[in-house]
Amino acid sequence: SEKSTRRREGITHEALMSGIVANFRELDSLCEAIEALKSGKFHSVTVYSPAPRHEIIAAVNAPRSSVRRYTLIGALSGATFGYWIAVWTSEYWPLVTGGKAFGSWIPYTIIAFEMMVLIGSLATVLGMFVNSRLPRLMSTAGYDPRFSGADYGIWVEDAPERLAAVEALMRKHGASEVRGDA
Repeated sequence: SEKSTRRREGITHEALMSGIVANFRELDSLCEAIEALKSGKFHSVTVYSPAPRHEIIAAVNAPRSSVRRYTLIGALSGATFGYWIAVWTSEYWPLVTGGKAFGSWIPYTIIAFEMMVLIGSLATVLGMFVNSRLPRLMSTAGYDPRFSGADYGIWVEDAPERLAAVEALMRKHGASEVRGDA
């Protein structure tokens, strides 16, 4: 098969895919380039910005983050655990006062709420780390230190035969510098 042939010849995924990084000084040019890349069916696009900008967020039109699912699952698990630990504790070490039932849910709601907040917040932090792929053990391809200053950048990863079209598109939309990185 083609995959085993590549492996025998020493060709890896990194050798087959390379990219173009473009430097933009103007936000409008960057947004126009993002729109053009989306219409040109280039999907592996990373945008670098010195600060969050609503224009870039609107141009990228990224899907909703799945961090909220982590929060929901963590919060529900925490509330369930809070009720369970309170009932379990009262069953094994009963403190009968005034003839109250062992598993009275009303006073246990405080413990359940606290556990919901604790586990939900920890799950949210975990979800943020998982979705942002932190810690990054390898350097980020296409990153330039100028993107933390005043410039904007786009990294497009695609097959080598399509990179000439990407470069032309970036220059057409006002990139101040376009270079290929492997």
